[in-house]
Amino acid sequence: MAQQRGYFGLGVEGLSKPMNAGSLMRTAHSFGASFTFAVSPYVDMRGIRHADTSRTADQVPYYQWDTPGDIVLPKGCALVGVELVEQSIMLPSFRHPERAAYVLGPERGSLSQAMIDRCEFVVRIPIAFCVNVGIAGAIVLYDRMISRGRYAERPVKAGGPDMALPPHVHGEQVFRTKRAAKKPAVAKPQ
Repeated sequence: MAQQRGYFGLGVEGLSKPMNAGSLMRTAHSFGASFTFAVSPYVDMRGIRHADTSRTADQVPYYQWDTPGDIVLPKGCALVGVELVEQSIMLPSFRHPERAAYVLGPERGSLSQAMIDRCEFVVRIPIAFCVNVGIAGAIVLYDRMISRGRYAERPVKAGGPDMALPPHVHGEQVFRTKRAAKKPAVAKPQ
């Protein structure tokens, strides 16, 4: 997987089926999630091991909250809802935050209004009707990976790239504080 800056977490609100929870957590783990979470799940989250064969909870932190108002995310982490609502941003047009926590709704329902109100962004997958929550999570994380990762450009014709992506080259030092910017510049030889 191409290296990305930042981090992300993946979670659900009101999930009721342990196999879906396990599938979603395994998907999050496989895409490199830094944490997983659940808000007011209707399922015993310990029962997810039947579908989560990677044992995500043993590898990355898992958080559980009772209500959307209880969610505590790291500073600067944007909560991104995934829901088929009118005001949603279409996923292919969405720029993923560097630090994000994606939350999906339950199998036979939607994110609560309290959750939507809590989200900084709400995105939708451009599909005709809902898909399985595990599939939806995989689509969102795949979109994050291809849009934030470092991959070779797609060719114009069908098939893979003609050449590999060149190695990353670091630019010049950037000073972000006033004190560092006041240092005298080094004269360049002529």
